[in-house]
Amino acid sequence: MQDDQLTGYSVVANNTMNRERVLSGVNSYARELGFDPGQFLAARGGGAAWLDLCSGEGLALREAAGRVAGGTFTGVDLVGPMRRAPLPPGLELVTADLADWAPPPGRCYDLITCVHGLHYIGDRLGLLARIATWLTADGLFVAHFDPFTVRVGDDLAVRVGEDGSVRVDEQVTARVDEDEESSAVVLAALREAGFAYSARNHRLTLRGGRPLDLPLRYLGADPEAGPNYTGQPGVAAHYALRGER
Repeated sequence: MQDDQLTGYSVVANNTMNRERVLSGVNSYARELGFDPGQFLAARGGGAAWLDLCSGEGLALREAAGRVAGGTFTGVDLVGPMRRAPLPPGLELVTADLADWAPPPGRCYDLITCVHGLHYIGDRLGLLARIATWLTADGLFVAHFDPFTVRVGDDLAVRVGEDGSVRVDEQVTARVDEDEESSAVVLAALREAGFAYSARNHRLTLRGGRPLDLPLRYLGADPEAGPNYTGQPGVAAHYALRGER
């Protein structure tokens, strides 16, 4: 199905994700991301900007806004915050579908994060390409990513070359192995675009904003794909290599 149909599914409209996660400590962004976003932003000085996607209640953003003077803090979540508490200066919490949302023209962020949120996005590669244009020239993007839930065709024989290039093998008609070949194709395309991926931590990172043109065309999503590496139900995204049906 297409992304405008996904929001009606409870697995996508997740009202528990990132509700109680704070900036640092046991259940925190620092633990999930491997660094403290507040410290990262403070080191960049006044005027630093943080965009958190699938931000839930926005507790970590609230803490950071209290610690980093003069910063810009934006949280975007499909469900939005449940608590109606006053926002500290510099913080905005937006309730929106990431399929349609974009920052105001000209605004870029020093830090963009998405803690376990990509699991519930349909066209997540399209979102990643847009995110890359929202970063400052030396900004950092960090998100959890499961390449095994991004499937490249069911009838295409795809291969990753030794140089990391992605191609269709026209001489082979075997079905793509969704757990191995698809993930290899996706990761090869992302790495070629400048992303880094840690399989140990399931973290995808990008340093420095840039335009992206990934060689994959979005086909649709499956909200009933079942559990991902977290053990929780997620959404599978289906793609084809550009130029292929």
